[in-house]
Amino acid sequence: MSYYIGQMSGTSLDGIDTVLMHFDKDQMRLIAQHHLDFDPSLKASILALCNGSSDELHRSFVLSNKLSKLYANSIQVLLEQQKIPANDITAIGCHGQTVRHKPPEYTVQLINGALLAENCSIDVVCDFRSRDMAAGGQGAPLVPAFHQALFQQTDMMTDTFVVNIGGMANISRLTVQGDTQGHDTGPGNVLMDAWCQLHLNKSFDENGDWAASGQLNSGLLEQLLSEDFFKLPPPKSTGRELFDLNWLQRQLSNLDAAIPAVDVMTTVTQLTVESIAREIENLNNRGQVIVCGGGALNQYLMTSLTKRLQHFQVLESSELGHDPQNIEAMAFAWLAKQCIERKCANVPQVTGAKGGRILGAIYPG
Repeated sequence: MSYYIGQMSGTSLDGIDTVLMHFDKDQMRLIAQHHLDFDPSLKASILALCNGSSDELHRSFVLSNKLSKLYANSIQVLLEQQKIPANDITAIGCHGQTVRHKPPEYTVQLINGALLAENCSIDVVCDFRSRDMAAGGQGAPLVPAFHQALFQQTDMMTDTFVVNIGGMANISRLTVQGDTQGHDTGPGNVLMDAWCQLHLNKSFDENGDWAASGQLNSGLLEQLLSEDFFKLPPPKSTGRELFDLNWLQRQLSNLDAAIPAVDVMTTVTQLTVESIAREIENLNNRGQVIVCGGGALNQYLMTSLTKRLQHFQVLESSELGHDPQNIEAMAFAWLAKQCIERKCANVPQVTGAKGGRILGAIYPG
């Protein structure tokens, strides 16, 4: 019986999700969660590093320290709310903030594990992706093994697909035979959020209301889907290095005529839907689809995905008792536990690694 903390700040750049998890043998339970919003200046600093900026080495270390202090603050708030002392926590699993993901060469997540351990007096596990990449893998996605631990049922009659829609989107296929597959499918919320920020000065399209008010431009959608990434077989992963506002604006500049901003919003939302649906249909023609991540709260996206995958049962993870915005942070609590117990946590057929590997670097608290 043990307590672990999991933390995730993803490519959506909306903030830090922190969860407190209780593990007892093969059983896991979410005890509490906390969300800390990023302020606009911090988000802009992270985006600048993602896009390439001057003096990147200095900026990355400064940002790593700033983020690590915020990770610590979020943990302290959570523990104070629950009246649980730090020495009751076995370890923190903190993903850090991805600013570059360039497999097979390298991946960069901003975190100072030593500083987080110092400020919390708890063992910290971080740098989860590097070991998988050292073994020839993509280093992503890492959540399929956790999706299997959370959602796999012994009496499954058909495949279950867990779709995580964060800044990027990925799928995990849990087969009736007990196998796990998965890969990134392309942009999740990243293009929608960037377009909404540019035209409405809002960080996201609440409920997908703006997208729902526009018209799909099928020509633009097919052009976006012609990107080489969508043609690649798995294993594959992606990030802001490819899919960002600059990519979208280059695509729009190739059109013969301008498209209303609202129709672009509708179309990039449908890009997320279509790219997910095609990857699922490449693996099976029916099954259950469980959607988690911030995209699960976009009602237009969810309605569109349900309609597109008409031969599948599409559910939001909350219908199974799991808040869609907590799943990734829960995954990193579980990944920290795997590391502490010296258990492999990657899925080689997902990432392309040579074999199972223990993921993470440990900073004693």
